[in-house]
Amino acid sequence: MKKLLVAWLGTVALGAMAQGTPIKIGEINSYSSIPQFTTPYRQGWQLAVEEVNASGGLLGRKVEVIARDDAGKPEEALRHAVELTSSEKVDVLAGGFLSNVGLALADHAQKNKRLFVASEPLTDALVWDKGNRYTFRLRPSTYMQAAMLVEEAAKLPAKRWATIAPNYEYGQSAVASFKELLKTKRPDVEFVAEQWPVLGKLDAGTTLQAVMQAKPDAIFNVTFGADLAKLAREGNQRNVFPKTPVVSLLSGEPEYLDVLKDETPRGWIVTGYPWDQIDSREHASFATNYYKKFGENPKVGSVVGYATMQAIFAAITKAKSTDNEKLVAAMRGLKFSTPFGPAEFRALDQQSTMGAFVGKLDQRGGKGTMVQWRYADGKNYQPTDTYVRNRRPAAAMK
Repeated sequence: MKKLLVAWLGTVALGAMAQGTPIKIGEINSYSSIPQFTTPYRQGWQLAVEEVNASGGLLGRKVEVIARDDAGKPEEALRHAVELTSSEKVDVLAGGFLSNVGLALADHAQKNKRLFVASEPLTDALVWDKGNRYTFRLRPSTYMQAAMLVEEAAKLPAKRWATIAPNYEYGQSAVASFKELLKTKRPDVEFVAEQWPVLGKLDAGTTLQAVMQAKPDAIFNVTFGADLAKLAREGNQRNVFPKTPVVSLLSGEPEYLDVLKDETPRGWIVTGYPWDQIDSREHASFATNYYKKFGENPKVGSVVGYATMQAIFAAITKAKSTDNEKLVAAMRGLKFSTPFGPAEFRALDQQSTMGAFVGKLDQRGGKGTMVQWRYADGKNYQPTDTYVRNRRPAAAMK
């Protein structure tokens, strides 16, 4: 009789959840233009939504995600944001991949007083110079990841550095942070060459020729995706790699190593995600459930998509509401779980402490992998409060 009563109560609860107005999350991302990241990303948030709904939803309501494709264009992202906010009446906006798209969505969030959880855009401006009350960022910023890499770069005997970065907000921000942080640790270094290829249009031969003419001791690389593959291939053929040490953002992520395969340059110092070597309980549970649902191993995008929703769910639970002002208050200092372990949003600049893995590239079985890696907890790589206050608008901290 007791079992029947419990089953009946569970049915009633699920029925009530199904009948209530769903909590709507508007998700905007570059699904068609950057599928190698955004496909795993979508699968990550789909898993999180499936799990929360299976456990009864939030506030007794089902969670529904309405996704839109911005095609990597800020104007498309804004068009979708307006439609999701005004027509679909979403409670929260989330997503963004490219930094310029993220900044456009953050501006929309501020003007419309709508919570925006930026999942992927890495530009420092998002939470500093152009930060606002309604925008929070999940992934470690360019400053934070540059700081992680500088710890290792400063140990190299290299004094003459060159940089290669895409000529838009993310690349510019990454190079600026790396220069600033490395010079602080190593006042003896100098930057002797800079190359700024157009995103997605890297001429690897010309770029490397120009860089190597300056005779650098080491290179800081910020290219990713197809540009990264071109750079690695050309550098291998010219024997630039592994002869010249390289410190590189994001290059240890499976999204890119799966493309590089046996062209993965050995010895690069990178941030990335050695998914097959992490044995923590949180990660093991996530990776197992992800494989069961999608029949493939997780990528960084998978983790980011999953953690983005976990953060939003935690905020709604804490606020006990979908009111945007209550959600903003709940997000500041919010503690939430990720497959990498616990994280929180620093109240001062609304940047998450979720970290990244730092290690070196190598090959195993003709495939790229990370070795000698460590987890860099994001809270250890955020700048001081004074630094943030000097860059973030005062109005954004109210």
